[in-house]
Amino acid sequence: MQLSNTELSQIQQTLSDYEPSQAAISSLLDHNGDLDASLEELLSAQMGQAVMGQQSLKQVTLEVIREQICGDDGFRQKIKEYTKNAESAPLLTSAIVYLASQVVLPFPVNPALATLLVLYFSKITLEIYCRYTEPEK
Repeated sequence: MQLSNTELSQIQQTLSDYEPSQAAISSLLDHNGDLDASLEELLSAQMGQAVMGQQSLKQVTLEVIREQICGDDGFRQKIKEYTKNAESAPLLTSAIVYLASQVVLPFPVNPALATLLVLYFSKITLEIYCRYTEPEK
């Protein structure tokens, strides 16, 4: 998933005063706005290279997070509010802090990782992500 130069510039400006997200911004800049590559990089930096089975560490992480956020109306609302006003630093940082403090993984969700996840879910929209990744019944 790719952020446009305009989106990347806007996010960089919006989060310029939010120090915990700067590692995510740096990774996005290094990868020319490629959210997937940036997410892989931060996960690898935090967890090391994991090659177990067919799925990437990013994919497994997103699946585990899916179980927690797709039914979380509080997070959905924060993403909706941010999507409506993408230039609002308070709305974006609120979603980042909420995700970092509410998602429980086998490792801490630091603000840089939460930043990339919030941007990922807002880019694709949380509703589409949740429906698209819903397990077959």
